[in-house]
Amino acid sequence: MVVQTDAPPERLNRPGGQAIAYHALPGKSPVVVFCTGFRSDMTGTKAVALAQSCAAAGRSYLRFDYFGHGQSSGDFVEGTIGTWAADALTVIDELTAGPLVLVGSSMGGWIALLAALARPDRIKGLVLIAPAPDFTQGFWSRLNATAQEHLRRAGRVDIPSEYGDPTPITLKLIDEGRNHLLLHQPIPFKGPVRILQGLQDPDVPWNHAVKVMEQLQGADVRLTLFKTGDHRLSKPAEIAALEMAVEEVCALVGGVAPDGMDDGG
Repeated sequence: MVVQTDAPPERLNRPGGQAIAYHALPGKSPVVVFCTGFRSDMTGTKAVALAQSCAAAGRSYLRFDYFGHGQSSGDFVEGTIGTWAADALTVIDELTAGPLVLVGSSMGGWIALLAALARPDRIKGLVLIAPAPDFTQGFWSRLNATAQEHLRRAGRVDIPSEYGDPTPITLKLIDEGRNHLLLHQPIPFKGPVRILQGLQDPDVPWNHAVKVMEQLQGADVRLTLFKTGDHRLSKPAEIAALEMAVEEVCALVGGVAPDGMDDGG
């Protein structure tokens, strides 16, 4: 099966006239759900690559856009971590059934962790790509005194981005993000977790991934570092590693060892 990447998305209507755009593939369990990064969307390289690999494996797969992202409705600057975590839970609750493996990229790693804590009966495994829990606090610390004062007065500041237009950061995003901080205490998720991280990542330093690994309470947590990897981790070898990690976690959740791996017997 080949995924048509230019196909229009389906839409999940929400209260107040809002809608979440998504693409869903039917298939075997567990369902893989992709949580995108900050200002990213479900047409990104990693999300689409996993759509193709899940389709080839006959695996159920869901990718979606948060409020204010991609093809979903809403104004990005009105969104918060709580808003986007609620979107993830909504698509999980309304569009999937059975056990899940969540794949979270950058901010999506934070969203995936929050969702796993909120739905422990459903979410059985995680694959995290340059995970960025608590990143909103970093925005504040990177601003100089003048920019901090402007943010307090205006409620918004635009910061340069190497990925395109300046990134709008709101005081609401930073303040609300404090309600969802994770790294100050153990993270009580016990399922298998695979973390992929680039050593050359300018946005999420590699030791942040180590901190996530340390705080996770499960025993089966592995971190893979890419010496020349940046924040995107979208080179062919990095995508291949992501696909392998997803299949490995899916197999572990399903109780079947991946090809070439010992199941402990």
